[in-house]
Amino acid sequence: MSEDLKQVTPLQLKARLAEGTPLELIDVREAHEHEQFNIGGRLIPFDEILNEAHTISRDRDVILYCKIGIRSQIAMQRLQEKFNFTNLINLKGGVEAWKRTPS
Repeated sequence: MSEDLKQVTPLQLKARLAEGTPLELIDVREAHEHEQFNIGGRLIPFDEILNEAHTISRDRDVILYCKIGIRSQIAMQRLQEKFNFTNLINLKGGVEAWKRTPS
């Protein structure tokens, strides 16, 4: 993995949310996955992420997540390369890791 890809663990993210840190959560999974379980993020499916780049915040941290962290990592790389985002963070292990992490 490239060193310029920032990551956050589920525990770190839960702490930031509990502190009320302003951030944006984006779920890059498919709609049916989002409906089954989500952590409160806005759904922008992986295939649509580049078309929706203009709706993604640039003035606060944006956490991208998927099932295990692969799709969100790829989406993050593409957004950084094409649109020069500098505020994107991948949720390490995705929602599967989130589910296993105590609140």
